[in-house]
Amino acid sequence: MTVARRAQLRRGGVAVLDICVVAALYYGSARLGLIQQLVRSQVTPLWPPTGIALAALLLRGPRVWPGIALAALLANISLGPSVWAVLVIATGNTLAPVCSYLLLRRTGFRLELDRLRDALALIFLGAFTGMLISATTGSGTLALSGALPAGGFWPTWSVWWTGDAMGVLVVTPVLLVLRSARWPKNAPASRWAEALLLVAATYGVGLLETGSIPLLFLGFPLLIWAAFRFRLAGAAPCALAVSTFAVVAAARGAGPFSGHDLLTNMITLQAFNGSSSLTALLVAATVSERDATHREIARACAQLAAMVAKITAVGHPALPPDADGTTEDRKEPDEQPSSPP
Repeated sequence: MTVARRAQLRRGGVAVLDICVVAALYYGSARLGLIQQLVRSQVTPLWPPTGIALAALLLRGPRVWPGIALAALLANISLGPSVWAVLVIATGNTLAPVCSYLLLRRTGFRLELDRLRDALALIFLGAFTGMLISATTGSGTLALSGALPAGGFWPTWSVWWTGDAMGVLVVTPVLLVLRSARWPKNAPASRWAEALLLVAATYGVGLLETGSIPLLFLGFPLLIWAAFRFRLAGAAPCALAVSTFAVVAAARGAGPFSGHDLLTNMITLQAFNGSSSLTALLVAATVSERDATHREIARACAQLAAMVAKITAVGHPALPPDADGTTEDRKEPDEQPSSPP
């Protein structure tokens, strides 16, 4: 077997493994997301598989789309309403992250999410625009199949779009952070204490969010704190936690979601989760850009100082020693000695 043949088989094996891993993660997260279903035990306000699918496409390339399609089919096949409807829904669930991936690639999206333009692209193209495909395809299929009552299209569409968009906004950044996560070395004890305090505060605010008092806004100071102090590594998990608590509150009809219909609750939830994700990603990206600018300025200053030192050394060369080992000032050959007064 030639070397090229072995390399080709190795690449094929890696591709199959990637597809299987993506399918397993998609299906597992789908079963988890259905815990908070609101419509037909099938539509949920937070759908993590879309975030996993988009992250897999960004990290492993478009070759993993069969894993997304297979897992989407398996996740919906037991929910009905018919075989053709399941096929159409699975197709929409596959096309949505693929289109989001293509849109992000066209904008020059960077996986580090360290630029403001990357955060805006993920929010408005990856989440809000790309997920229109899955929401419209799925809701339209349920309506045409008779699985939805009259007038149920728009409430279902709002839940579907909210869930898919939130999956991208809160899950994809976390997975991109985990891609480059490293255990911090030589971190001071105060840094660890601050991180633990942030975790505790996030949990406490989450309990308040799911209570009877409408205190969702308390999550924003935590998001800003996490973004300023821990950049995307802190902002992304914090946004995921805050959004998850908000979804739980919406499913229970607690806090600001009490006493409203499904469409109103979904608009409120989408506005809150979109604002929280927007705040976390934009602040983290802005702070990262500021840090990068400071590093570039410091590097430029160092280079300029080195150039000045080199020019100074070339312009004033050291004089060679005399025969007796001393260095006396010499006059230039064309310089005439001054006459005595």
